[in-house]
Amino acid sequence: MSTLRKEELSVLLEKVKKNKPLVHNMTNVVVTNFTANGLYALGASPVMAYAPEEAADMAKIAGALVLNIGTLSRELVDAMMIAGQSANAHGVPVLLDPVGAGATAFRTESALRILNGIKVSLVRGNAAEIAHLVGEAREIKGVDAGDNAGAGNVDLAVRAARELNTVVAITGQEDVITDGTSVWIISGGDPLLTKVTGAGCLLTSVLGAFAAVEPDLMLAGSAGLAFYGAAASRAAERTSGLGPGSFQVAFLDELAKLDQDSLEGHAAIRGRAAAAAGDER
Repeated sequence: MSTLRKEELSVLLEKVKKNKPLVHNMTNVVVTNFTANGLYALGASPVMAYAPEEAADMAKIAGALVLNIGTLSRELVDAMMIAGQSANAHGVPVLLDPVGAGATAFRTESALRILNGIKVSLVRGNAAEIAHLVGEAREIKGVDAGDNAGAGNVDLAVRAARELNTVVAITGQEDVITDGTSVWIISGGDPLLTKVTGAGCLLTSVLGAFAAVEPDLMLAGSAGLAFYGAAASRAAERTSGLGPGSFQVAFLDELAKLDQDSLEGHAAIRGRAAAAAGDER
């Protein structure tokens, strides 16, 4: 398969807007407000519930559970385990954002604890984070990928999907998503996304909204990545020369205005077989 039809992706966007899926976010304190506003703009319904006393109950009624280790503690990871196991028991997809994996041993260990103790449907991170989950050293600065993050992302994503037994999305200049067999490469977005705190964290939650309405995680993830990139591209055009503050506001507006025509000229998807991934450089 060489492409996904715009109509397929647009159907999922309309499902999100119509169904307003509840996305349970156990995310970091830096991005909570931006994540909630972004999900509302998209048409989803966000909830942030961290207490272990209610984590299981909230997870089982959600459309998707998003686990983000950006500001982690052992107590938070314990609550994530409770929520994740409840989500698994009730057929709720679980998404993991391994923020800063590789920056410290505790971050890496926490991400792997979640992956080993919970069936995670999709992992989204930058190249350095994903690499450290499969024992490959790549430069990471705090919670940001180093300069070498763009090299070999297709091979890395395929390897990670196979080793972790989950769908893996690596985001960067081009986004890669794979289940270890099929690979989709999504172009779009804008470099200004790297100047807005929480842009990656919101993206994982947006993927959760799409996963809540579509059980095919490759299709759901591709739609989420494409529409997110299109919104960023359109926002950058609107605010050219104004800077990241104006871009952030415009980006929320563009998420709210997404429709079936938004991808035209602002995002593109091409596919390939994972067996040929070694040719992608």
